[in-house]
Amino acid sequence: MGMGMLQQPPNPQQQQQQQQQQQPPSPLDNISKIKTLVGPLRESLSNTIKTAAQTLNHNSQVDAGSLKGFDVSIPRFDKNLEEFYSICDQIELHLKTSIKCLGQAESSNRYLHIPVAPHRSENLGINENMLTYPQFLATASAQVAYAKEIHDTLVAAAQNISPSD
Repeated sequence: MGMGMLQQPPNPQQQQQQQQQQQPPSPLDNISKIKTLVGPLRESLSNTIKTAAQTLNHNSQVDAGSLKGFDVSIPRFDKNLEEFYSICDQIELHLKTSIKCLGQAESSNRYLHIPVAPHRSENLGINENMLTYPQFLATASAQVAYAKEIHDTLVAAAQNISPSD
């Protein structure tokens, strides 16, 4: 028995903390998520094209009769294509979300001239010219209720104006 055999295995909590420290933090905004998906998208496209080429080559050899049977294992084209489309769908989702966020920010700047604090906490010493997040939610709820009330009033007025049978 050597001295190396007496070492205790590392503590599982220490291993988990080391793994957490090694992993970069996940991006929070949609544009950063899109940027992180560009690399896998390129790799997936490359794999899809390579698999398509291998499949075509294999099929042409079988058709020419130079290759007997299907004993050669080649990657499945449909799986690589599905992975490529999956990444494209994720990017599309993040782009649509980004567009909606920009639209909401533009509407907020147009209709609510007071800036909103980016944090939910009220004890950050926010100045008087900023709305806290709960105040912003209350303001938005009041605006939605007011818009619904106007809509309902216009619908009722339109029904009163229309001739009855």
